[in-house]
Amino acid sequence: MAEVIIDTNVAVVANRQSPKVAQECIDACAEFLAVARAEHVILLDQDDEIRAEYARALSMGRPYQLGAQFLVHVLQHQHGARHVRLVHLPKDAAGMFADFPTVAALAKFDLSDRKFAALGRRAGVPVTNATDSDWAAHLPALNANGIAVNFLCGCDKTKWFAA
Repeated sequence: MAEVIIDTNVAVVANRQSPKVAQECIDACAEFLAVARAEHVILLDQDDEIRAEYARALSMGRPYQLGAQFLVHVLQHQHGARHVRLVHLPKDAAGMFADFPTVAALAKFDLSDRKFAALGRRAGVPVTNATDSDWAAHLPALNANGIAVNFLCGCDKTKWFAA
């Protein structure tokens, strides 16, 4: 089973909570989450910041959409390493993720996404993104610092949304 790191926006798009997202992108997110649930180990941080972000962001109305089903899967398996693996992400004295690079090119990288980037760097696993432009805007600096990104909807944000 391969390991995956999934930015919250992937589940939000699959949950149909992002208006005007292109159908191809919604389909890619839905398919990725289905495969992740069935065939991969989902990486989360031991301090529960990623899971908590998922819970805050996802609408859990019934019937559950695919993003909500993903969160239910995470909740059901978060204490068993077969489907979910918790990774320790150390923080520095200022409370910042020690594995997030302190380079000028990433100084403006979204604070809420740094946990995913730090996890990706620590685990050596790409972060999967759907429609968060911060990943595309900072891709060269992320890659140069050992953080890979899997773009489900491509790197061209003009193609992420329907006309």
